[in-house]
Amino acid sequence: MSTTPHKEKLIAALSNPKCVKDMGLLQEGIELYEEWIRRINQLKGDGKDRIDRLVGFLNWYKDNFEVELIMKKGSAFIKRQKGQLKLDNTIIEEFLVHLINPKIIKGLKNIEYLEIGPQNAFMSLAFLPKSINELSERPNVFLKTKDQDFIIGKKIHYKLSTDSEFIKDKTATGALTLAVLAAECKVNLDKTMFQEAAGTASRLKQGCPVARYYVLIEYLDMTPEDCRLTAIDNVFLLRRAKRLPFEKRSIIKEVERQHKEFPINSEVVWMFIQEIQKFIDSVWYDTDEALKRGSFI
Repeated sequence: MSTTPHKEKLIAALSNPKCVKDMGLLQEGIELYEEWIRRINQLKGDGKDRIDRLVGFLNWYKDNFEVELIMKKGSAFIKRQKGQLKLDNTIIEEFLVHLINPKIIKGLKNIEYLEIGPQNAFMSLAFLPKSINELSERPNVFLKTKDQDFIIGKKIHYKLSTDSEFIKDKTATGALTLAVLAAECKVNLDKTMFQEAAGTASRLKQGCPVARYYVLIEYLDMTPEDCRLTAIDNVFLLRRAKRLPFEKRSIIKEVERQHKEFPINSEVVWMFIQEIQKFIDSVWYDTDEALKRGSFI
């Protein structure tokens, strides 16, 4: 899958006949997007300073794209369907790709061989033979996967056979993408979305118990819950703000005010980076350490 999900949604919207009234606006959006990426590519510095500047560029882009373009110039259709078109939440998805950089996260080796960004990730594997008579035939391998907004992982190729010589007609081959870290990106998070994310996190960790699962949101639309009661490792509130009440969501001045008063916070993004750094620096599991530690985990 692409590491430029937001760009792809913009291009897809340009080809959508329902967006015909917004073609000029979307073209402006692509030009704005290209300026955002140009600023990122020209950025100097590393560590926390780099994060601060990246978040500054992100706020600049979101303010111009979401408020100045969509809210102020967009048709009723694009204002109403921007979520379905994935024009807003994919901005954060693409932003996260730029964070996985040796200038920000130390100790990343062979980064070019990793899968980074939106991916269809592995959740579980099962064997489903049709009958006792088919146990000696090609294994009937069933993979359960799910699209994830963002992952760090690796593609794994497998070859399974009922024959020790791996005869072709008795061998199943395939590939899966193993996510060791995944994040779900939401503009708003309500109770139902939180419960769905908790279920996804649980299933993801069945396939990779060492994995980490996070949720990144802009606006909170529920009472915060203790993530330790779920398989979610943390929820990051990027704007540290609640969602606007329903009656204010279509009022341009209210949306504009909220963007200005509650920009995406670089300290929150830095907390997320520190979680990733700690995860990368740690030894996920080492049986030789059990006796030294005095416990299995």
